[in-house]
Amino acid sequence: MKVVLDTNVLVSGLLNPFGVPGEIVRMIGGPGLTLCVDARILAEYEEVLHRPRFQIDPQKTREFMDGIRHASEIYPADPLIHPLPDPDDEPFLAVAISSKADCLVTGNLKHFPAALRQGIKVIPPGDFISRMRRERSS
Repeated sequence: MKVVLDTNVLVSGLLNPFGVPGEIVRMIGGPGLTLCVDARILAEYEEVLHRPRFQIDPQKTREFMDGIRHASEIYPADPLIHPLPDPDDEPFLAVAISSKADCLVTGNLKHFPAALRQGIKVIPPGDFISRMRRERSS
């Protein structure tokens, strides 16, 4: 399954490895999941993970990002036809469109209004995990 992860899911998964986002983070690089990114998404992941308020060891961040780069597929993305309310969210939807991702996983559904999604399924982490479990059992 091709997926784009919003930064909030990635950070939540690292800060709470036993929660639903943590389960998603552990799936990265595993069978059945392809993480779709571009340079903007990778830069945002790295910038946010280095924020002092999260207190993530810089060496662990570097190692984690190396793993993300290795496990991800890079997709060039065109600008969106219709901008999102927050321009910082646009790379995620643009990559989901260009990669033909099965879904974009985010904890902030309101940042991706249904009328602007261009056919991309935008779902919260819990729904994504439920979907993955259903697919694995079938």
